[in-house]
Amino acid sequence: MILTMKPSFIILASGSPRRREFLELLNLPFVVVAGDIDETPLLAEPPAELVQRLSRGKAEAVAHILTKTHVLPLLGNFIPDSAIIIAADTVVVLEHEILGKPSHPTAAAHMLKQLREKPHYVYSGITVGQWTVNPHSFENRAEPILESVPTQLITRYQRSQVWMRPYTDEEIAAYIASGDPLDKAGAYGIQNKSFAPVARLEGCFASVMGLPFHEIIISLHELGVTLPDTATLCSQHIGYRCCQAHNLFP
Repeated sequence: MILTMKPSFIILASGSPRRREFLELLNLPFVVVAGDIDETPLLAEPPAELVQRLSRGKAEAVAHILTKTHVLPLLGNFIPDSAIIIAADTVVVLEHEILGKPSHPTAAAHMLKQLREKPHYVYSGITVGQWTVNPHSFENRAEPILESVPTQLITRYQRSQVWMRPYTDEEIAAYIASGDPLDKAGAYGIQNKSFAPVARLEGCFASVMGLPFHEIIISLHELGVTLPDTATLCSQHIGYRCCQAHNLFP
């Protein structure tokens, strides 16, 4: 028998394994439904506005999918009252130039050489939106899952400053050969322990990884989601003191 319960259905609008790992820390059931959008920056668009616009666009793209068709599996044996969609976008900014994900290894090598021994900024935008669930969709697969207009839509961003260490061309080549840089803004992962590209960080480690955890937590609280001690969970996951405790990565 299907039971009706109040907990929201959480949807991560990203296929990123790093974002999925952070969301798993909250011990809340969720599913992944990714939606494609055009991520091209607008003319003279500031990076803070870019990442917020793209995160909002990703959330709305997934919501649009779910307002048109019944494609979402049940989380357990209940029908939620609402669905919360979480989406994010991250860019690296070096001297006013926006660096997205490299399209091929040569582009990755070029980005890493540009960043070497220099400070840059990482902008991560998040959107957390809540949509009403159509209860009839679980009885009739012709019915859409979500109502078309969100009840709440929260968008925020986080900016961190990062200084890169003086890694060598040989280290760059070995790192690119691992395949790790090709799905990351700026062609690097701060969490990669073998390459360890970052010398210093002021800001949020999780945000540089691709999901501004603190902004996610604030937004979920505003939607009435009860959460555990997230600062401790974040610190345990990244191996450093969480920025929610107002500490800096050494």
